[in-house]
Amino acid sequence: MTLDRRTLIKTGVGAAAAGGLTLPGVAAAAPSTVDAAPPQPFVDTIVTGTSWAARPPSGTPVLNTGTTQKVVIHHTAYPNSTDYSVNQAIWLARDIQNLHMDGNGWLDSGQHFTVSRGGFVLEGRAGSLAALRGGTQQVVGAHSPGENGRAIGIENEGIYVEEAPPRPMLAGLTALCVEICRRYGLGAHVLFGHWDFRETQCPGIEFYKLFPKVRRDVARALGQRPSAVPARTWPNILSPSTGPVVRLAQYLLRTHGYAVQPTGTFDPGTVAAVNDFQVRNGMPAAGLGEVLGGTWDALVPALGNRSTGDAVLGLQSVLLPKGYPVELTGAFDTATRDAVRQVQRLHGLAATGRVDLATWCAVAGGIVRQEFER
Repeated sequence: MTLDRRTLIKTGVGAAAAGGLTLPGVAAAAPSTVDAAPPQPFVDTIVTGTSWAARPPSGTPVLNTGTTQKVVIHHTAYPNSTDYSVNQAIWLARDIQNLHMDGNGWLDSGQHFTVSRGGFVLEGRAGSLAALRGGTQQVVGAHSPGENGRAIGIENEGIYVEEAPPRPMLAGLTALCVEICRRYGLGAHVLFGHWDFRETQCPGIEFYKLFPKVRRDVARALGQRPSAVPARTWPNILSPSTGPVVRLAQYLLRTHGYAVQPTGTFDPGTVAAVNDFQVRNGMPAAGLGEVLGGTWDALVPALGNRSTGDAVLGLQSVLLPKGYPVELTGAFDTATRDAVRQVQRLHGLAATGRVDLATWCAVAGGIVRQEFER
């Protein structure tokens, strides 16, 4: 009988467990005694690449210093396994690495860390765990163009377009985000989804709905009070970015007279339009056309029941892929108003159905202080 790779992996790890061996990097259950040792620090429970037998990188990973500014959360789009064991987690890490190296031609796994449906946290790209421990550097990844050198990428096992993630995975993700924020000096208001920067279904409609709760849980663990959260933290897209948030920015630029096409690709024409808009509004022209918070604040108009035009199209174009039942009509119709109210409720905003600055930020994939006041 020929065993497939997954069976071989499970057999090998299972045999080690059966023999009483402890897998390096995986916390073993402490004996139940009065003199039990204190809990193992979370960072020491992360399964290292060495422990899951990662292949060596095909090239030399690059380290950036002082650039880490956010976390980008992904789903793997793998089937939603009911196997929550560490064996499954190790298989997952190896399979992702093989896909990224052999299929995509990358030098290693694209993500910095992986969370299994059972809640196990594993190192991804080589050097990511050492960099996390240091808290001043990050390995440049390959998880989201434009964000690879300034965001920690986390892959979460499963696909969450129609199904929510299991609790163990959410617990593992939350604990990992707390550790990342502590080590890099970040707040819970910088946790974003992949589709905030890329044309993709990742991290999935049902997973994304849970992000406000994940951020609140991370903030509580960090001791971050709502008053310490910025009023608005926008997705700072720039020229490598693609997707619905870029398309929104293009629609908004059109409302200010710029002849850009809402393609969702941050092309040179969009960069030029963003920079011109920034200069005309008293802001420096950002490199790569980066759309920072002040630029977003100046771009967005207030919208209500009688609004029409490109701004409404932009609103609808970013609501639609997030699962809200709207159509691209360019008119602020009942379906659009109802979708806006749902977004407002999700983010702790007053459900007025009108689109103000805070609502625009939440719709665009940003984070608002009101999320943390619930």
